[in-house]
Amino acid sequence: MSKTIDEIVNRLKKYPEAEYELNAESITVNPKNDNGFPVTLTDNGNENFTVAFDFWHEEFDNEIDALNCFAFGLSKDCRLKLTKKGNRPIKWTVESNHNGKWIEDSTTGLINLSFWKKSEFQFLQNDLIKNIAE
Repeated sequence: MSKTIDEIVNRLKKYPEAEYELNAESITVNPKNDNGFPVTLTDNGNENFTVAFDFWHEEFDNEIDALNCFAFGLSKDCRLKLTKKGNRPIKWTVESNHNGKWIEDSTTGLINLSFWKKSEFQFLQNDLIKNIAE
């Protein structure tokens, strides 16, 4: 197990209600309920990391940035806007809370062959970390 994943496991000791899955290269914190989303950090080696919120993901070449993104996904300051077409998820957009207003940050999407269908939106949010400064 990498030192980065060890660091996360140590930090999660402050949150005994957190359920997580662990292997040699990654850690996933599972959502507490159906309104949340899984948050995963994968150590790709050579100081390269992938952080994923459900299907959304971003690559990092800096451990601190990857850890901050991982913690952000577990906080109340982050939410995931899920766009569905025909009840099928097609887009995941990370949003951040700025003084009570949700701002879109980045999006991961799939090719949508049902473009004519009406978009439906679902907002997912974790609240393991109440304040990102914790």
